[in-house]
Amino acid sequence: MATATSMVRYSPFRELDQLQSEMNRLFSGWTRGWADGEPDNTTLWAPLVDIYESEEAIVLKAELPGVDPQSVDIRLESNLLTLKGERPFDGEKEQIVRMERPYGSFSRSFALSSVVDENKITAKFNNGVLTVTLPKKEQAKPKRIQIAA
Repeated sequence: MATATSMVRYSPFRELDQLQSEMNRLFSGWTRGWADGEPDNTTLWAPLVDIYESEEAIVLKAELPGVDPQSVDIRLESNLLTLKGERPFDGEKEQIVRMERPYGSFSRSFALSSVVDENKITAKFNNGVLTVTLPKKEQAKPKRIQIAA
């Protein structure tokens, strides 16, 4: 019995690209704000974000664990979507042995095309993930044109 197989193009550099991205993320801001030999985690930090696009909408998902949804400010001005907020410090500094989770203010901005219907944007917060759905305007959606016989 024959089985169907699919071929996947192998890129030897894909793993290196992923490794470089992870290293850049880990070391971003590594030397910022050092005082008395300890990093200052109160500087701006950037939540991780994924952006997806379909025929119907653009969807942004941001990881915001420990952030109160009511403290997140979402604005769209001149096709620039901006997320701002703050993760409060939740411990006593004298008792800290190691601190890797950043806290303090954050801000991320994303340039959007003018295809977004500003009046239909929605935002949900579930399990520490903010999901912003930006529906596209009707004229921006692809339309199939039938050929007349």
